[in-house]
Amino acid sequence: MTTTPDRSRVQLPGISSRAYEHPADRSALVALRKLSGFDTVLKQMSGLISERRLRLMYLASAVRVSETQFRSLYDMGRDAAYTLDLHRVPEIYVQQDPQVQAKAIGFDDPFIVVTTGLLNLMNEEEQRFVIGHETAHILSGHAVYRTMLDILTRLATRVAWIPLGYIGLRAIVAGLEEWYRKSELSSDRGGLLTGQDPEAAKRALMKLAGGAYTHEMNIEAFLAQYQEYDTAGDLRDGFLKVLNLLGTTHPFAVVRVAELDKWHRSGEYDRIIGGDYPRREHDADARVTDEVKAAAESYRRSWSESQDPFIGVLRDVAEGAVNAGERIFNRFSRRDGS
Repeated sequence: MTTTPDRSRVQLPGISSRAYEHPADRSALVALRKLSGFDTVLKQMSGLISERRLRLMYLASAVRVSETQFRSLYDMGRDAAYTLDLHRVPEIYVQQDPQVQAKAIGFDDPFIVVTTGLLNLMNEEEQRFVIGHETAHILSGHAVYRTMLDILTRLATRVAWIPLGYIGLRAIVAGLEEWYRKSELSSDRGGLLTGQDPEAAKRALMKLAGGAYTHEMNIEAFLAQYQEYDTAGDLRDGFLKVLNLLGTTHPFAVVRVAELDKWHRSGEYDRIIGGDYPRREHDADARVTDEVKAAAESYRRSWSESQDPFIGVLRDVAEGAVNAGERIFNRFSRRDGS
């Protein structure tokens, strides 16, 4: 049985996930890929049996999409894999749950789970963006770092009675949470490249904040809301924004819409759709030091553009940390030539 897509979309043959990844996300992933065997160790730590257990659980308690079940989602999954040139179409499961949620699970044979709450909230083009977002997570291999975050978070709770040990682990977890948030921005871009409908992508993210009432909402007003959030009121507001991020793994909806709009307007989206993007076959040539510098530059640009007074207070300290990180990576690069 064949279907005709509602409209043609540009395929991106051999596209590397580096094309859409946020610089802070990309630098971490490039470094991770250089560590031979690291993903194998994490798989052993998490236990492949857990992945098999989860698959069996969803097979028994959710609905697996197919040509005869949730056909529209089935077609979206095939389209997403086709657009991002995945060799295998990930399975998709629909779970009865009023919460609005979607996730990609697994190392070797990842699959996607979406809730009925999400399907009830979003129309087909917005759902297409979500499926593309999760497919981008799979192409990037984000499951490796996410598993590490889960392991360390559980470990941190077990050693909470040891002050120094807990503080050290919490610092690592905070860093991983920052990476996690940037990985979400990466996959938002991947979702846009898959659906190729900027307005639908922004609507989907805006609905995470305001629900299904799109007739009562306005994208431009929502972006103006981000500007107000970014400027903050004074140092106290900036500090409170930092506190609000503690323990979170996803950027706030207003930030996600603004970041995706900024990336779309930058010309990067059009350049990639036009065929100008890094290929998967060249991933092994990516240099860790170059990516770390790109991440540092991304943070500097973000700091310089922000009107948050609290960011201004932290900027000098952060610049020092970034410069120190660059020197460390430069030293290692001279040793191993990476």
